[in-house]
Amino acid sequence: MNEIFIDEIGSCAAVTADAVRSFQDRLDGPLSTEDLLAEVRACEELKNALSARQARATVALHERQRERDTARGIRAADTARLVGSQVALARRIAPSQGSRLLGVARAVTQEMPHTFEALRAGVISEHDATTLVAETACLTKQDREQVDAAVRPELGRVGHRRLRAAAQAAAYAADPAAITARRSKAESQRRVSLRPAPDCMAWLTALLPVKDGVACYAALKAEADRAATPEHPRGQVMADTLVERVTGRAPADGVEVHVNLIMGLDSLTGDTPAEVPGYGPVPADLVREWFADPQKATQVRRLFAYPGTGDLVGWTPPPAATPGSSPISSHCGTAPAGRHGAMRRSGTPTTYSPTHTAVPRPNATAKGCANAATTSRNTPTTSSAATPAKHTSSPAASPPPAHHHPHPAYRHRSPHPSGAL
Repeated sequence: MNEIFIDEIGSCAAVTADAVRSFQDRLDGPLSTEDLLAEVRACEELKNALSARQARATVALHERQRERDTARGIRAADTARLVGSQVALARRIAPSQGSRLLGVARAVTQEMPHTFEALRAGVISEHDATTLVAETACLTKQDREQVDAAVRPELGRVGHRRLRAAAQAAAYAADPAAITARRSKAESQRRVSLRPAPDCMAWLTALLPVKDGVACYAALKAEADRAATPEHPRGQVMADTLVERVTGRAPADGVEVHVNLIMGLDSLTGDTPAEVPGYGPVPADLVREWFADPQKATQVRRLFAYPGTGDLVGWTPPPAATPGSSPISSHCGTAPAGRHGAMRRSGTPTTYSPTHTAVPRPNATAKGCANAATTSRNTPTTSSAATPAKHTSSPAASPPPAHHHPHPAYRHRSPHPSGAL
């Protein structure tokens, strides 16, 4: 079935969504279990084969644009950035992903012939090909071709993990010094990140050297082995232990690191969500739950925003806020914050209790004050966070680098007549 479909449309210059849909319509009849499994396999191999076609088209697009830009004196890096954005738009992904996939396509089609043929045959996935490119990114073209030849017997015969291990071993054999230097650079880029998860949860991720990562996990696992119960399973105990050891306090005792919460008054009485800077929206019912629990309320600092505009009009410290600490910035008169949620304009003035402190500059928005909190101009910006030792910190940050897109094709996106971003 896969061979028939590829014979029909695989050799065409363009494989359209209509062709795929017409093929699907022919499969709407009753199928046996074996036919269904064969269809799943055929579709998977077809996706892989189309990934190879997509990679080749991406490289052709880049080469055509590069020819034009070379004659106009445009840098190769700017051409790659433009084509990456075009690829991202075509594939409905982020621009950074488009640039990354352009690099993968160029490496696979120009420097890894065995990997490209396996992808074209449908026996490996785009994910497999991307991994092989990543594992050889620090090598020269000759060494990359050597690794490509070394892993050829494994292509389509082993799983992703074994394929990656084979590529790592071959890369180290090709150039041990390059792999060692790459590992040292990776260790210098260790970091922690936070991103939203469903149901008002969050993913806290740490990128660590392998020995440190394994040691952290082993310590959490040992605690889970000791304290896990049917009511508190292993995963829950490990998560609670992580919170306790990072913050210095057990979760049940509260955490003395305060969370900024941007909200309107109707977040306490209606359905308008509040927002935690750096995380995203928080449902109104969860906000009310936080403030109904005195233990949780001590961790939250409320920042009140005017409905409709997002202007910050006041703040209240947590009930157990550290004396002398204040979220008010000396630059903008309000708390450090990220982007804010859109509030509905109620048509009535916003009021707040006498315990609120009105900000000196009513036109300061949450987003503007986030910039002031992270960008020091003439005066330092304060951002207080209480620690278990009752200390507060006021980190200073340097201005972010200016971003520019020198390629002429970017100018049509500018909201300014001059073309400046």
